[in-house]
Amino acid sequence: MKTIAYAISFLFHPLFVVTYMAILISLINPYLFGKNDIQDNAIFILQIFFSTLFLPLIGVLMMKLLGFINTLEMEDRKERIGPLMVCISLYSWMSYNFYNDSSIPNGFTIFMVGSTMALCLAFFINVFSKISLHALGMGGLLGMVVITMMFFSYGSFQFGIATINMNFLLMVMILLSGLVGTARLILEAHQPMDLYGGYFIGFGTQFLAFSILT
Repeated sequence: MKTIAYAISFLFHPLFVVTYMAILISLINPYLFGKNDIQDNAIFILQIFFSTLFLPLIGVLMMKLLGFINTLEMEDRKERIGPLMVCISLYSWMSYNFYNDSSIPNGFTIFMVGSTMALCLAFFINVFSKISLHALGMGGLLGMVVITMMFFSYGSFQFGIATINMNFLLMVMILLSGLVGTARLILEAHQPMDLYGGYFIGFGTQFLAFSILT
């Protein structure tokens, strides 16, 4: 079970979340980007991957080599301070640039800003409690799907030859969120309240960003 839990934790690591957001919104409604399908958005998705996963990962690895953190899992709350600051800086820079770039749809800018807000709140909460960053990411991803359903999409989208109903996608996302939370509990990485707080903040900040930017 722990092997499966580790695999789930890796696949849905918080650093992957914004890339997953870009892939999902490109699948659900590529016309937001002025494109016809996800293949046309491949370069944009790679840019998101590089900026929100590759660059923060380099920063974390440097902190590990320099001895600022003991492990990449960052089990101690104090070890999270540096990596969180790196991510907040990068996400804030991207949010600012997206906001001022007319080629980036407002919908994705909202999701980027919401993710940045979630990280900022997690940074301050981390002083008092080890909030689950995995739950934070999944809550944000779920919030993005709900907002997309309500304001930026049709009732279904094409995935290859299959037609995916948005309600089905929502159920899958809820299931995956629960699966990730269960994996973190199996690994004894968090207490239930750490997960609840992460889900709430991740989900809520997406709607907060939406209310501010629309």
